Amino acid sequence: MKRSFDLMMAVAAGLVLLLPIGLIAVLVRLTSPGPALYWSDRVGRHNRIFRMPKFRSMRVDTPAVATHLLTDAKAYLTPIGSFLRKSSLDELPQLWSILRGDMSFVGPRPALFNQDDLVALRTEHGVHELVPGLTGWAQINGRDDLPIPVKVQLDVEYLRRRSFWFDLYIIVRTFTNVIRRKGVQH
Repeated sequence: MKRSFDLMMAVAAGLVLLLPIGLIAVLVRLTSPGPALYWSDRVGRHNRIFRMPKFRSMRVDTPAVATHLLTDAKAYLTPIGSFLRKSSLDELPQLWSILRGDMSFVGPRPALFNQDDLVALRTEHGVHELVPGLTGWAQINGRDDLPIPVKVQLDVEYLRRRSFWFDLYIIVRTFTNVIRRKGVQH
């Protein structure tokens, strides 16, 4: 049922958001050199690496590390990068990953390929068995503000509590958090 819901929602969202997605792609290209999309190597279900697209919010010469590990992350932002991140519009291309089955709408956010500490903790607690999500329980409970052990604790809680209704609750809370820009850095 979860996969069917993901497919129906991704197709519907893709159709509704087709014009804004195209506009954002053009704006990214016009405001900074490089492609509109950034393809990031991420850790998926069973710790399998997959390529996840995002609208590029950082310069092309930005190191491939988590944003909080950059000395001065703001220095790497493109002219519209801060807006894309704060509004979460940079995440829209991940509808492609949902259609492919690499991601779900709800699950733990996919770790970067080099976030060994996060991947190890998730594996230790069985979270690696889940399909990663566009949003998740940890996302709505702190997002970028959470230290890794707390993120994993929330991922484990999601693993125990997951259901269709819990996923719907997380999706609704995600929208309210995005509107309030809660827990977003840069």
